[in-house]
Amino acid sequence: MIRQAQKSDIPAVSALAAQLFQTAPEVLAEEFEELLDAPYGAIYLCGIDGRTVGFAQCQLRRDYVEGAEHSPTGYLEGIFVLPAYRRRGIARELLAACQQWAKAKGCKEFASDCELENSASLAFHLKAGFSEANRIICFIKPL
Repeated sequence: MIRQAQKSDIPAVSALAAQLFQTAPEVLAEEFEELLDAPYGAIYLCGIDGRTVGFAQCQLRRDYVEGAEHSPTGYLEGIFVLPAYRRRGIARELLAACQQWAKAKGCKEFASDCELENSASLAFHLKAGFSEANRIICFIKPL
């Protein structure tokens, strides 16, 4: 079952997101607390038999979004399903919930990204109807 996350879901979402983002759950919990209070973002969960098995985080982006022609643009910030629950359509349902949320917020486009070497994410995005907008390599150096 897909539903929008509430504050009481933050520990479960943070535990899942920690696996995706390789960040401490406590750090993510603070970010999710702020996000759930804001009108510019949402988190959707999938629960099966009382267990949270997947999440998707979406937000509105008003800054430049690669390939987008409209602002704001809905943006998939992260999506994750526990390995034992993959290949059941859960990620597709979570994505659909995020897209519906963005459309209700007035968005005409929905965007996402993935690392160049993440072939599983690339395959998911293409299968979900996204088209590749660009490939870039980002650089940084200390000053």
